[in-house]
Amino acid sequence: MSKPKVAFFDFSCCEGCQLQVANFGEALLDILGLIDVVMFREVMSEKSEVYDVAIVEGSITTTHDVERIKKIRATAKVLIAYGSCATIGGINGMKNNFDLEDIKQYVYKQDAKYFETIPTHPLHKIVKVDYFVHGCPVYQPEFVKVLKCALAGLSYVVPDYAVCVECRFNENVCMFDKGISCMGPVTRAGCNSWCINNGNICYGCRGMVSNPAKNGQMDILKKHNISLDWVENKMNMYNKPRELDIDEQKHKG
Repeated sequence: MSKPKVAFFDFSCCEGCQLQVANFGEALLDILGLIDVVMFREVMSEKSEVYDVAIVEGSITTTHDVERIKKIRATAKVLIAYGSCATIGGINGMKNNFDLEDIKQYVYKQDAKYFETIPTHPLHKIVKVDYFVHGCPVYQPEFVKVLKCALAGLSYVVPDYAVCVECRFNENVCMFDKGISCMGPVTRAGCNSWCINNGNICYGCRGMVSNPAKNGQMDILKKHNISLDWVENKMNMYNKPRELDIDEQKHKG
């Protein structure tokens, strides 16, 4: 029985999520035992237009991107969006705060007329996405879990509770109690509170939970004298809040 053919693609992004996969170490050998990688620009020069599973990083920011992702979707039996840029728009989403012509002028100066751009979109705004792996970069164990589900034809539902839940399970001291602000109370879990485990804060890279505990969050902000504007600005780092449509992300495989 032939192994599923898997192709990796990237759009507007830093390609850090692809590096996460490339840096799996020995575990990568186990993954490669299950699939036939036919395209992966970060690690191989071979290319193929025939594939079963498309794993896509990056957000859609040009009309050419729109055409290309539609072509990929038409070819792939399964499409996995991975990384914040692909799943919620990512840092590229900050562009949506400004007039596009102003952005082009700021970046390209006198050459702006040669560069076409559109508002930043996550993949699911353009094509049907079968699986989502959030994060900037992706959390390797979650990526493996999603890939296994995709290969087995099983659904994967991204947790819809706050990172704080995982933080409690991992017995971390709350960042707020350390006098440090954190996006954990409103950010979708699934990363095993990875950043906090390693002494960092949660930056909200997985997007907001669909039903955040607003009263609890307001109590936290009031207790630590933090303005609501701070939360909105921090969330804006990965996706402009009014562009984030959680209802379209009922992450069912």
